[in-house]
Amino acid sequence: MDSLALFFRSIFIDNMIFAYYLGMCSFLAVSKNVKTSFGLGIAVTFILTCTLPINYLLETKVFKQGALDWLIGADAAGVDLSFLSFIIFIAVIAAFTQLVEMLVERFSPSLYASLGIFLPLIAVNCAILGGSLFMQQREFPTIGEATIYGFGSGIGWMLAIVGMAAIREKLQYSDVPKPLRGLRDHLHRHGAHGDCLPQLLWCQDVTKAKTQRNEYNHYTRQCGHLPRGHTAPGDRPACR
Repeated sequence: MDSLALFFRSIFIDNMIFAYYLGMCSFLAVSKNVKTSFGLGIAVTFILTCTLPINYLLETKVFKQGALDWLIGADAAGVDLSFLSFIIFIAVIAAFTQLVEMLVERFSPSLYASLGIFLPLIAVNCAILGGSLFMQQREFPTIGEATIYGFGSGIGWMLAIVGMAAIREKLQYSDVPKPLRGLRDHLHRHGAHGDCLPQLLWCQDVTKAKTQRNEYNHYTRQCGHLPRGHTAPGDRPACR
C-alpha cells in the first residue's frame, strides 16, 4: 500500500473514533476544552507512533510462528509465542504512557492537572491497543508502514477530539434553546456517535416521571394528601 494513501486512510477513513469507536471514554470526558484536548491528542499520537514499530518488531521477530529462526534456526518452525502478544503489547504501551506522564508533569503542570486521571489511563486506551492489534491483523510488510499507520491513527484521533472540543466550547457560550439545555444538549452533541439518542431521551423522561411520583408519595405520607393543584393517576384529588 502506498505510504501516503495509508497515512490519509488511517486519519480519515479508518479513524479510531468515527470508524471504530475506540477511545470513546477519554474522548467524551476530556473534550470540554480545546487546549486540554490538543494536549491529550499529542500524547496519544506520540504513544501510537512509538509503540506500533516496537510491537511490530516483537510480532514479526518474536511472537509469530517461526519468527525466532534468526535466533535458533530451523528449530523455530514449531515455536509459536503469539499467545503472549496481547499482554506484551499492553506492557509496551504502559511503559511509554509512564514516560509521557513524567514528561507532561515536568514540563506542563497545568496540562497535567487538567488531564487528571485520563493521562495515566492512556495505558488502557482502547484506541492505542487497537492500533497494535490492527497492525497485527493487517500484517504490514515493513516497519515503516506500521509506523505511518500509528502516526496517522494518532493524528486522526487528535483531530476528532479537538474538533469535538471546539464544538462543545462554542455551544457553551451560545444561546442554546431552553428545551435543548442540560442532558438533552449533551446528548444532541454526541448523537452522531450512535442511534441511541431517542432511547436515552425516553429514559430521561421516565426517570423524571419516577422522581416526580416519589416526591408525590413522600408528600402524601407526610401530609396525608397530594400537593394542591396536582393529581396522580389512581389517587384521589388534592385535599382543599
